[in-house]
Amino acid sequence: MELAFIPSPSTGVIHLGPIPLRGYAFCIIIGVFVAVWYGNKRWVARGGRSGTVADIAVWAVPFGLVGGRLYHVITDYQLYFSDGADWVGAFKIWEGGLGIWGAVALGAVGAWIGCRRRGIPLPAWADALAPGLAFAQAIGRWGNWFNQELYGRPTDVPWALKISEGPNRIAGTYHPTFLYESLWCLAAGFLVIWADRRFKLGHGRAFALYVATYCVGRFWIEYMRVDEAHHILGLRLNDWTAGGVFLLAVAYIVVSSKLRPGREEIVEPGAQDDEPVSLDKPLDKRDATEAGTPADPADPTDASTDPEAESLASEPEPKKA
Repeated sequence: MELAFIPSPSTGVIHLGPIPLRGYAFCIIIGVFVAVWYGNKRWVARGGRSGTVADIAVWAVPFGLVGGRLYHVITDYQLYFSDGADWVGAFKIWEGGLGIWGAVALGAVGAWIGCRRRGIPLPAWADALAPGLAFAQAIGRWGNWFNQELYGRPTDVPWALKISEGPNRIAGTYHPTFLYESLWCLAAGFLVIWADRRFKLGHGRAFALYVATYCVGRFWIEYMRVDEAHHILGLRLNDWTAGGVFLLAVAYIVVSSKLRPGREEIVEPGAQDDEPVSLDKPLDKRDATEAGTPADPADPTDASTDPEAESLASEPEPKKA
C-alpha cells in the first residue's frame, strides 16, 4: 500500500485566456533571475559595478539556452529525426529538454563576448556567478516535475514521485531524480560560498569547484534515471560527460592555483573610481565650486557674500611711512 508519495501536477501549463503559462518556462526564468541577482551581489562585493553581471548575462543567457537545446537535440536526435518523429519538436523548448553541458559551454561563449566588450576577465565574472548558477539549476530542475520527466527507477520509498500515464511513460512511483539533483545543486552552491570565503578562490577556481561538485552528483543521479539514452560501455552518455568534465575542472583548479595563486585585486577596471560623494558630509567651497554648486550665502566665513568684507577689500591699503 502506498503510504506517501510526491504527486505530479496534472498539467504543466495553465492558460490565461489565449496565453499559455508553462511551469517549465517559469522555473527557467526564476532561476536566471536568482543567478543574476545573487551574482550581482557577489560581483559588487568583489569590487565590480552593480549591473555588470546583468549586462553580461544578456549575452550569456541566450547563448546558454541555444547551447542547452542543441546538446539535447544532438544527443537525443531519435526523438525528433527518427521515422515517424516530428522534427518541428526540436524547437519546442517549452516541452522540456535542455542539456546543462551545452548550456554551460555555449553560455560561456556568450559570457566571453560580454566580458570582452566590457574589458572584464571572464574567470572573475564566472567566480561571482558560480553559486547563483547552482541555485538556478536547483530551481530549474523543478521544471522537469511540471513535465513529469527525468525520473528514476521504480520505488516505493515515502518520497517516491507518482507519475501518471502518458506518452512515453508508464504510471507508477519512481525515484524523484529531479529532486535529488535540485538538492545536490543547492548543496553545491553553499559549498562554493563557504570555500570562496575560506580560501579566497579566484581566477575561475570558484566556478571550477561548482562544476566539479555538480559533476559528482550528476554522475550518480544520471545512473538512476530510466529514460531513453545512449550508452557507451554500459554507462549513459551523460555519465561519461560528467566524468570527463569533472577531471577537467579538478585539473584547472590544481594548475590555476600554481600559476595564479590568490584572487584578483581588480575585477572591473575603473570601478574603484565610482565612489559616490556622501550626502551627510558638507562640501567645502572648493568642492562646491568644482561641482558647480553655489556657495552658501549665509556662510559667515564666505568673504564673497559678506558686504562688510567686500567694502574692506575695496578700500585702498594705507601707505607705509
